[in-house]
Amino acid sequence: MTSGRAVAGTAWAVLVLGLWVWGRDTGELPPGPAPTTGDIAAAGRPLTAPLPPAHTPLAAAAEPRRVEIPSLGISAPVVARGLDADGAIDPPPYDMPRTVGWYGAGPRPGASGAALLVGHVDTETRRAVFYGLSAARPGAEVTVTRSDGSVAEFTIDDVQVLPRDGFDARRAYGQRVPDRAELRLVTCGGSFDRKSGAYTANVVVSAYLTGVRD
Repeated sequence: MTSGRAVAGTAWAVLVLGLWVWGRDTGELPPGPAPTTGDIAAAGRPLTAPLPPAHTPLAAAAEPRRVEIPSLGISAPVVARGLDADGAIDPPPYDMPRTVGWYGAGPRPGASGAALLVGHVDTETRRAVFYGLSAARPGAEVTVTRSDGSVAEFTIDDVQVLPRDGFDARRAYGQRVPDRAELRLVTCGGSFDRKSGAYTANVVVSAYLTGVRD
């Protein structure tokens, strides 16, 4: 699936607007959307093994530098992003399709709270960093290398494909367990609706901190 830059930007903006409003209403820092492809069947696959216990949250000072999902072949640098003039998260530039954006005003991966990572699904000519994100499975590992040299290890516990219509930002981005370090990886999914110029759904992969190494 491919889409023009304007189209992908529209899909991004639609989702982020809801996040911006949700963040203001709850006092949480607003996360933003991202793009992905749409293997809806990947969501809700049964677990093959029990999930590990949560690790104590890490110090909040270190910023993310790289994210890896070995089971999906994803390994990408991470850059901090803010909000644009419309209150939507500013995605990585289109000339950086293999880069993941981190909502820098929100929690840092490994610290208490739900940190947000977003990435494009495609560009005008090729697949982008989170094209295969919808194929993630519960139990798979996500690692985030941080600026202090530590590597935060997360375990995926949920994969949701949420329709764009009636999108529930609290369900998607709210912290699941108090005082736990959580991670959300977000991208667009479903099919591309040419009439609205946007994807029909969003893929939200949730993970929680289960280990740390130097």
